[in-house]
Amino acid sequence: MLDSRLLVPSKLFLTKGVGVHRERLSSFELSLRDAKIAKYNLVNVSSIFPPHCELIPREEGLKLLHPGQIVFTVMARQDTNEPSRLVCASIGLAIPNDCDKFGYLSEHHTFGHNDTVGGEYAEDLAASMLATILGVPFDPDKAWDERRAEWQLSGQIVRTMNITQTAEGPDDGRWVTVLAAAVFCG
Repeated sequence: MLDSRLLVPSKLFLTKGVGVHRERLSSFELSLRDAKIAKYNLVNVSSIFPPHCELIPREEGLKLLHPGQIVFTVMARQDTNEPSRLVCASIGLAIPNDCDKFGYLSEHHTFGHNDTVGGEYAEDLAASMLATILGVPFDPDKAWDERRAEWQLSGQIVRTMNITQTAEGPDDGRWVTVLAAAVFCG
């Protein structure tokens, strides 16, 4: 019988990439290469940051992986072949102060958001999900900065962040794919 504790990741890194090609699938492949995760068998999972999980730099995480390995990821991806259309993919992260509790990752993929807007939106999603399970009061109608101040004052959410990739569709009609990913590696 498989010990379920073996499936709880202990390390995670964030990465992002962009790819451009005349073929849609090839633009996705190039975005995976740019993010340095093309040589793994990626499995998308839902958005829980495990208790006691350590956020590490991408280069450190890549050293823990092997070509062909099955790797669990939380991934956001968006593509277009419309000239000048802005695409955005972002992963938000909210980590609780208590390392015995789990945090949240969020995926956001859309059109028209720049790095700042897309990143803050994804970060807000992750922090909102975490706040609701921690019992931190918040008003979803308040501005991002107001909610962020409330979460910081609560002392229960220790850290929020995001990784975001944007790009515009090339004028020649080629596909552009952007991706952001949280990669479990230990």
